[in-house]
Amino acid sequence: MSDQATQGRDSGEIMTLAQVCDLLHVSPNTAYSWRSAGTGPPGFRVGNRVRYRRSDVDAWIAEQLARAA
Repeated sequence: MSDQATQGRDSGEIMTLAQVCDLLHVSPNTAYSWRSAGTGPPGFRVGNRVRYRRSDVDAWIAEQLARAA
């Protein structure tokens, strides 16, 4: 298995905005709107870039699924 495939399942993985948008099938504008409103997955800044912990994104997805049920 490639390092990249293994990394995708690592909950300690740090994801870029583009990776989160690809995973959630949303535009960067939507992700920025969620971040601004405090409703999306929690992110943090590294310099002038937004990054996300994979574990935080997974937890946010689980919360959304629980609310929808």
